[in-house]
Amino acid sequence: MQATRSRRRLVLEGALTMSALAFEHLNLDWNAEPNAPQPVVMVSGADVRVAFYLNPWAYLADEGERGRLIFKDCTRWRLGETNDEGWYRGQCRYSKIAPGWGEFYELTGSDDQQPWPTDWQELAASASRQRHFLFYFRDETFECFAATWSFESTAESAPPRVGALGRILDRICSIGRIRWRKSV
Repeated sequence: MQATRSRRRLVLEGALTMSALAFEHLNLDWNAEPNAPQPVVMVSGADVRVAFYLNPWAYLADEGERGRLIFKDCTRWRLGETNDEGWYRGQCRYSKIAPGWGEFYELTGSDDQQPWPTDWQELAASASRQRHFLFYFRDETFECFAATWSFESTAESAPPRVGALGRILDRICSIGRIRWRKSV
């Protein structure tokens, strides 16, 4: 197996039964809470939202703050049972080739592992421009096929800071949150 890196993309060629499958790491400046992210999936027509607690220890997030991934024009999604222990034991279909557990990826390239799960929630007929997204939470794996995705934090759920330093930090965070919503 040969691996090459370009920016945030890891391409694995000749890995097991897949060829040229790439995992693009999408959550570079945020992540789910590592111990209890508690993902909740909400479906509205062809749009799927996944809300979860953010990691306040390694990223710019307050304890108790939630993030939300929004997938537009989704054709199918699943919240599977593979957790971190199963992934490290090789029980996940991508565990021997994915760059790492606990991250959000877009998968591109040839993927004969795609149809294996049997718990897909079908929303619409497959479209030609669907993109494959995968998020390894601690106790679940979220996966979907959608046209686009975006991320936003729900800052209103975070407790307010107090004092002069708190006001300064709030100002810095509010400036950052103007650009916090990421659409791709």
